[in-house]
Amino acid sequence: MSPTGASASYVHGSGLEEQAMSAPGWLQDNAELLIGVPLRIALIVVAAMIVRKLAKKAITRVVQRILQPADAQSEPRRTPRGPAVLQRDRSRAHERREQRARTIGSVLSSIVTVVVGVMAVAMVLDQIGIALGPLLASAGVVGLAIGFGAQSLVADYLSGMLIMLEDQYGVGDSVDLGEAVGEVEHVGLRLTQIRDLNGGLWHIRNGEILRVRNDSQEWARAVLDVSVAYESNLDTVYSVLEETGIVMRQDPKYGKVLLEDPSVWGVQSLDADGVMVRVAVKTAPMQQWAVTRELRRRVKEALEAADVDIAHPQRTVWMRSDNDTPVTANGTAPAAN
Repeated sequence: MSPTGASASYVHGSGLEEQAMSAPGWLQDNAELLIGVPLRIALIVVAAMIVRKLAKKAITRVVQRILQPADAQSEPRRTPRGPAVLQRDRSRAHERREQRARTIGSVLSSIVTVVVGVMAVAMVLDQIGIALGPLLASAGVVGLAIGFGAQSLVADYLSGMLIMLEDQYGVGDSVDLGEAVGEVEHVGLRLTQIRDLNGGLWHIRNGEILRVRNDSQEWARAVLDVSVAYESNLDTVYSVLEETGIVMRQDPKYGKVLLEDPSVWGVQSLDADGVMVRVAVKTAPMQQWAVTRELRRRVKEALEAADVDIAHPQRTVWMRSDNDTPVTANGTAPAAN
């Protein structure tokens, strides 16, 4: 073998040896990129999942504790309600608590998921080596633009959260929200749906609800105004109204919804046609209208039985005869001064 061939063989062999020696060195130099970065990314993902799970459990526990009434409040008030009414009230309150807990818990869990996910993505991008400064600046500009354009949407969601937390109204309640008056069919974070008396379905944004009148919470009151003639004896009228209310409460059909004996509040006004007397009674929620209709029927029959005249419109009609002498409707001329 020539010296030149030997030297070439030596150089080739040394090159393979250098490559073999350089491979472990490359792995050692890039071990951080091949092992360290993926390991840290995996740890970030696992930590985010654990934090999200723990946060959801904490939210569920806190929401249930907040929405669950205290022991003193969970007991029904000492009112003369029947067992059926009390059971219906408990069942309705339990359903509303569950609905509020599910909705609020779902919203808070979604917020936690978004926050934890954004933080995890930012940490992963930082490990990869992507600069977060330009991304955060762009996200800030986009978020500002979206915030200005979605102010009403944010207000709707915040108002929906407050409505549920404060239990202003719930599904099945009879409410007055201004133009929309009727029964609540759905309560969402953005919209409330009301079915009015004519069957129309109202969709109201929660951010536009400025005041709420709820006729379905705790108890209601049936108010009845009775107009009697001026010649009627008010003591007799009071006695008839009180006796009618007591008899109605003794009726098994209405005894469960009347929380107390009807009370006569007295003369409400002196109208042109008669004396207005007001009678009122406290009732179970959503029963005030049925009680008012039945009480009105019974009061009419009782006043007729007691020979008490119910006021009716009275008018005096003046007519002129051919000789220009004014006469009344019965044909007699008015007395001269």
